[in-house]
Amino acid sequence: MFLFDAHLDLSMNAVEWNRDLTQDLNAIRDREKNLTDKPDRGLGVVSFPEMRKGNIGMCVATQIARYVKPDSKIPGWNSQAQAWAMTQAQISWYKAMEDAGEMVQITDLPGLRKHLALWENAESTENLPIGYILSLEGADSFITLKNLEIAYGYGLRAVGPAHYGPGVYAYGTDSDQPLSQKGKDLLAEMDRLKMILDATHLCDSAFWDAMEIYQGPVWASHNLVREIVPHNRQFSDDMIKELLNRKAVIGMAFDAWMMIPGWERGKSTPQSMGLKIEHIAQHIDHICQLAGNALHVGIGSDLDGAYGKEQSPGDLDSIADLQTITGILKNRGYSNQDIEQIMWKNWVDFLERSWA
Repeated sequence: MFLFDAHLDLSMNAVEWNRDLTQDLNAIRDREKNLTDKPDRGLGVVSFPEMRKGNIGMCVATQIARYVKPDSKIPGWNSQAQAWAMTQAQISWYKAMEDAGEMVQITDLPGLRKHLALWENAESTENLPIGYILSLEGADSFITLKNLEIAYGYGLRAVGPAHYGPGVYAYGTDSDQPLSQKGKDLLAEMDRLKMILDATHLCDSAFWDAMEIYQGPVWASHNLVREIVPHNRQFSDDMIKELLNRKAVIGMAFDAWMMIPGWERGKSTPQSMGLKIEHIAQHIDHICQLAGNALHVGIGSDLDGAYGKEQSPGDLDSIADLQTITGILKNRGYSNQDIEQIMWKNWVDFLERSWA
């Protein structure tokens, strides 16, 4: 089945992790086998050949560069200008991948429909370009709102104002503060440009402020359920219901600590916790029960989002294994139509509504 993955940090892996995603996955792992600078070295699960193998023909691909103050406990760039420069390196890589025929950027409905038809009618997906919608995870790199307009010009269509901790425009995971005036101004400019607001990572106070202020389309590219795994990174039922009211789609993330309770980062392993891909079905079920249908859930895997096999389901060796979700859902009584909606169509339907 065709699969639309709504959150992949492809350019971060290419530019900062120095991974050539055009290569075979085993070759990427082998090249990193003696590196120790990051915990996921040699354990990545994403490459373009594996995406094609898994029929992942479309994705939301990110730029990401956090600005941090001197006393920050989380890593990032020491100035917004440096953060902006990193996002420009990342967009340069995407453009190079387009020139090489590996990717194609999708910015509007004609492009969306053309790409879907390409994958639907192809005899083989082996050499097809992967379609991507450009998103920014954390808005710290916008030195001023002029940068947002520049980014829109090169194809940016979705923005998540926050990432982890205190941000320039909004507070994110593991922090909490209402939206500042700068954050409100950012949302107003996004609204003017008819961009998609990604509610992922917004702290609770900023989430509710944004839902009150923002008039445009809202999605959550990679988020799970607080009722199942209690943490501020997840959505409460009230937050999920608000997103349902906004006709949002919520992408299922595959970061282990978000999937099951009790995971201790740096200590737990997929094997010790018995973590499997099927654990995601609990989160899917929960949202579908709240919605009364399967129209608001999708896949937003966040695979290789600064972690690899050490922090993914134990039965996931590559991103292509996301295809096993179809069988898992079928065994739980989901109809073929519901499974198709979850695997790709909910995201496409969302874009059809938002870009109309």
